[in-house]
Amino acid sequence: MSQPFANSTSAANAANTTWQPAPNRYDAQSLRYCGRSGLQLPAISLGLWHNFGGVDDAAAAHALLRHAFDSGITHIDLANNYGPPPGSAEVLFGEWLRRDMPGELRDELVISTKAGYRMGPGPYGDGGSRKYLFNSLDASLRRMGLGHVDIFYHHRPDPNTPLAETMAALSDVVRMGKALYVGVSNYPAALAREAAALLRAAGTPCLIHQPRYNLLERTPEQGLLQTLVDEGVGCIPFSPLAQGLLSDRYLDGAIPADSRAAQPHSFLKPAAITPQLLQRLRGLAAVADARGQPLAGMAVRWLLQRPAVCSVLIGASRPAQIDAAWAAVRAPALTDEELRALDALCA
Repeated sequence: MSQPFANSTSAANAANTTWQPAPNRYDAQSLRYCGRSGLQLPAISLGLWHNFGGVDDAAAAHALLRHAFDSGITHIDLANNYGPPPGSAEVLFGEWLRRDMPGELRDELVISTKAGYRMGPGPYGDGGSRKYLFNSLDASLRRMGLGHVDIFYHHRPDPNTPLAETMAALSDVVRMGKALYVGVSNYPAALAREAAALLRAAGTPCLIHQPRYNLLERTPEQGLLQTLVDEGVGCIPFSPLAQGLLSDRYLDGAIPADSRAAQPHSFLKPAAITPQLLQRLRGLAAVADARGQPLAGMAVRWLLQRPAVCSVLIGASRPAQIDAAWAAVRAPALTDEELRALDALCA
């Protein structure tokens, strides 16, 4: 496996080793409690789904991590399959920890990872079985050079494994000291409620749920958000900008060469940007313009006003995107009239 990660490792060796964290990194930080727990998360968290893999520039990725930490982002989110190739984001992140975050600085981070998607051949490289989850978490810890993570998620439901087995495995990784908290991702409302009940009965409450949620993807409003409120589970939406659609990058109908849609390994394909979607995006941009705010900033601000949301999980390829997300946190709340206008556009 070393060969796919070679570019990451060699580039990281040239990274800045004289960096010191900004002493004022907490001055402007906005924190929120995660559900009914004592854990506080920054309003903006950084996900390493894209731009931190073996195909990316490790020195640039490390610089982004340093900028994020200096700005007050103390929660970094990973998964076993993040890259590409799968696993390489955890390798790159582990290199950064060893280089820039020694000793007690690591304690200032909330580090999460997940398991649930295909990571290897055969029956033990995917799903929700106890064997897969234990093996995957051990491999993630080795890649990052950690003894434990702060949050461990089951990444998606597995209909072929009893939910009780999956939740018992999550509870046991906490008892074993390999994770401090556990959560789920991509679970629909009814299954999320059942998972929360099983974890509560096991003495390991479900801390957090990570759904795909943004102005264009409203499925969590069909029962999931209310379930999380009822169960005291925090919500941390991923893909808040719909992989860049909720920005100004595509409003003229063109596909910029450096955009997510132009990348061969991206989930966002040019064919998805239809005339109907462009019309909706331009309507949303008009609401944002009237607020004096970029479309991306309004999309983040909107999520921060939704029930149960404790943090918004952004991706970033450059420092300005991190700064823009914090600007959205500080922006005025959307008014009832603006919220109705957005609902009408996204119906």
